[in-house]
Amino acid sequence: MKISIVGTGYVGLVSGTCFAEIGHEVTCIDIDEDKIKRLQEGVSPIYEPGLEEMLEKNIAAGRIHFSTDYESTSEAEAIFYAVGTPPGEDGSADLQYLFAAVDATLPKMRDGAILVIKSTVPVGTAVKVRKYVAEKTQKKFFVVNNPEFLKEGAAIQDFMKPDRIVLGAAEKQAGDKIARIYEPFVRQGHPIYQMSNISAEMTKYAANCFLATKISFINEIAKLCDATGADIDEVRQGITSDVRIGKHFLYPSAGYGGSCFPKDVKALIQTAKENASPLRLIEVAEEVNAEQRKFVYHKIARHFDNDLKGKTIAFWGVAFKANTDDIRETAAIYIAKYLMDAGAKVRFYDPEAAENYQAFMQDQGYETQRLQDKYEALKDADALVLLTEWKEFQMPDFSKVKNSLKGSAVFDMRNLYRPEEVREAGLKYFSIGRNH
Repeated sequence: MKISIVGTGYVGLVSGTCFAEIGHEVTCIDIDEDKIKRLQEGVSPIYEPGLEEMLEKNIAAGRIHFSTDYESTSEAEAIFYAVGTPPGEDGSADLQYLFAAVDATLPKMRDGAILVIKSTVPVGTAVKVRKYVAEKTQKKFFVVNNPEFLKEGAAIQDFMKPDRIVLGAAEKQAGDKIARIYEPFVRQGHPIYQMSNISAEMTKYAANCFLATKISFINEIAKLCDATGADIDEVRQGITSDVRIGKHFLYPSAGYGGSCFPKDVKALIQTAKENASPLRLIEVAEEVNAEQRKFVYHKIARHFDNDLKGKTIAFWGVAFKANTDDIRETAAIYIAKYLMDAGAKVRFYDPEAAENYQAFMQDQGYETQRLQDKYEALKDADALVLLTEWKEFQMPDFSKVKNSLKGSAVFDMRNLYRPEEVREAGLKYFSIGRNH
């Protein structure tokens, strides 16, 4: 099938590359000329394990193309929209980029085209898009919602072997046609769920908000473990063995971040307010996440008797999670700002996200020091703060950590290390919810 995808961000590029991998003819469209030029050369603008290799292979095979124009939409049976829907001032999703993309595709759109909304959009958006397009064209068209459930760092695996595919459509023929595109991905028996557009839109937000709530829940319990002397690792094992609870998204951390959870939580809260049906549980989950970053800061500050002036703090990891260069809403942004506002200096090392992080912090008026090696980042630092669970941080040489640091404090905000091993090296160890 011939497919056009508008938007070459994280979702659009991964989707286009994976569709091409199973034989579809894909054209990815973006208004960013520099990005398109790089993609035509096989260079991915984002870091995602396995993506660039798959991209190069499908470019060579002629199955994926990149363009700044919309000519390909004249032949595309399905046009996927994978553009950003950033939060507005009130937290609601800003749909200007989606409607701009729709406007750009309408002049070339073939009769009977299926317009597939892959962007995360507020409940009721498909209805608005359908009405908007009907006022602008006499051509026959269909609108399908197809929310994505990709985990950054494992997106290729998630796309190629999905837990489920969710499709929202008013017309069964449109839903069936998009389901056909996905059939090769679900031959192991995983389901394709077809439902109404509005239910598909709600499904995406409900899933992300539930996962965000799980993270906030375990962080609250971890803080209580800190206060009472219980061990969060033991507690987590005790509760996650219950199949009704499960093991995923129940690891203490400095809080959730990234491109999805923060904005989707805000958007669903706003949708609930607009419908006079407030989501108190989700509102609290968001508040807890913001407090968790401050909790980490105060843990560091207390070690220094709340006097951080002149102190140098080294971060290991600034991406919001491992295996991505995404620093959107990463805890490292907030914790660094708190530390620097209190008079500290921040230096850091991250294997993939360093450039993005330093540029963002600079734009925010904060000068951080980027180092090229994890141990080099510790030289003359008063403390190490581990924020991202990159593999290379999981088994460090603690004697080398001790010799590199000027101070002796290790703040393990992913609970990766065995406390006794860190302390045997002569270091002071701090974690989240573990007091031994």
